[in-house]
Amino acid sequence: MELQIIQKKIFEVRGHRVMIDFHLASLYGVETRALVQAVKRNIKRFPARYMFQLSKKEFKVLISQIVISKTEKRGGTQKPPYAFTEHGITMLSAVLRSDTAIKTSIAIVDAFILLKQFNNNFELLNERILELEAKFNTKIENINEVINFLLTQPDLLLAEMKTVEKTKRSTIGFKTEK
Repeated sequence: MELQIIQKKIFEVRGHRVMIDFHLASLYGVETRALVQAVKRNIKRFPARYMFQLSKKEFKVLISQIVISKTEKRGGTQKPPYAFTEHGITMLSAVLRSDTAIKTSIAIVDAFILLKQFNNNFELLNERILELEAKFNTKIENINEVINFLLTQPDLLLAEMKTVEKTKRSTIGFKTEK
């Protein structure tokens, strides 16, 4: 099973990365109602942090994101679907008890792990970019100040250069008497 296909079916709902029951059912090769029925028979295995039912509002937002063609008005789902977190998905392999379910659960968990790794890499990269921006912006501000000074007050710069030339400097190095 391709991880990219699974990753496209992982959504963020209520601050959790979840998969929707009808997507899971298609991956496991069972009907959605059979998956939900198996979950309801073993509801003790699925606390609220593992599985929750979407509200109608959340489902409408999800429909627009994943382009579900059938809604309740046209023979589609009558109730909002269930969303399963990563831990709920691993629990599904115990409930469905087939070799396909076990293999599918492993592939889905691997997809979740890969997403976490991408997220961690992205956060590190983002931190580094912010550090470089802060460092770079400071330098740019200083350069802009110098350029503004040179452009706005060239007479002061020339006068200062002449005073530096006029001041007598002591010589550096070995001194001899003349």
